Amino acid sequence: MHHATSLTRRRFVQAAAASSAAIALPALAQGNYPAKPVKLICPWTAGGSTDAVMRSIAESAGKALGGQMIVENRAGASGMLGPNELVKAAPDGYTLSQLTIGVARLPHMQKMQFDPLKDFTYILCMTGYTFGLVVRADSPIKSIKDLVEYAKANPGKFTYGSPGQGTTPHLAVEEFAYKAGIKLQHVPFKGVAEGMQSLLGGHIMGHSDSTGWASHVDAGTMRLLATYGSRRTKRWPQVATLHEMGYETLADSPFGIGGPKGMDPAVVKKLHDAFKKTLEDPAVLNTFEKYDQSVIYMNSEEYAKYIREQYAREKVLMERLGLALKAT
Repeated sequence: MHHATSLTRRRFVQAAAASSAAIALPALAQGNYPAKPVKLICPWTAGGSTDAVMRSIAESAGKALGGQMIVENRAGASGMLGPNELVKAAPDGYTLSQLTIGVARLPHMQKMQFDPLKDFTYILCMTGYTFGLVVRADSPIKSIKDLVEYAKANPGKFTYGSPGQGTTPHLAVEEFAYKAGIKLQHVPFKGVAEGMQSLLGGHIMGHSDSTGWASHVDAGTMRLLATYGSRRTKRWPQVATLHEMGYETLADSPFGIGGPKGMDPAVVKKLHDAFKKTLEDPAVLNTFEKYDQSVIYMNSEEYAKYIREQYAREKVLMERLGLALKAT
C-alpha cells in the first residue's frame, strides 16, 4: 500500500513537473510579461487632447495585455521629457512613452539627451494629428491667397502663434512661407489655450496648432484657412490643405509608442500586438474622432525605418529654414 502511494506521488510530481515545464516555456520567452503595471508616459499636460487620446489607448492596451497600463504626464520641452526618460529606464517593457515626430527633428535644432537612431525601441506608429491655421472670424484675411498677398505687401507683419519652437505647427507654417516667398512673424506659446486667448484678444493675427481651435471654428469666432494633412479632414471637408494649394509642407505628423533600446523582441511583439488591437477598439476610435486624428499604423520595423528617413529629411529642412543647430 505504502509503495503504491509513493509511486503515485512520484508520478504525480513528474507529471506536474512536465506540465509546469510546458506552461513555463512560452511564459519564459515572454518573461511572464506583464507581471506588474506598465507605465506609459504622455509628454503633454493632463487634460489636453493628447492626454485624452493616450489614456484611451492605455486603458485598451492594458486590457489586451491582460494587465494594467498607467499614464504619467511629463509636460514641457516640446514633448521630449518622455523620450528623455526612456534613456534612463530599464528595457524591461515597463516604461514606455509617446514618441512624436519631434524625436527626429529636435536633435537637429538643439542638443538633446538622446540619439533617436540608437536610444529607442520603436514599437509601432498609431495615429497622427490634424493641424491648421486659424484667424479671427472678423479678420480681413479670408483665405491663404489673402495671407500671401498681405505678407508680400507687409513682410514680417503677419504674426502667428504655435505651441512652441520646432513643433510641427510652427515648422509647417515656416515651410509654407518659404515656398510662398513670404516672411511671417512667429510667436511661441505654451499650449493651445494660451494661443487662443491671444488670438481672440487681438495680440496675434493667426494661430497654427492641432485642433484645440475646433470649438472656436465651429462656433464661428474663428476661420480655418487651411489644414496641413495629405488629405482634407472629415470634419471640415470644405477647407483645403496647404498641400493641394501647391505648398507642399510637413503634411502628416504621426506619433507612436517607443521603449528604451535593447528590449526583448518577444515583449516588443506582445506590446505591438496589444497596441495594434486598440486601433480596432470603438472607444479608442471615438477619441481619435473627437480630436480629428486618423489611424496611421506602422509596425515596429516600418516605424523605425520611417524615423530614420524622417531624421535625414528633417536635417535638410532645418538647414533650409535656418533653424539648424550651429556647429560650435
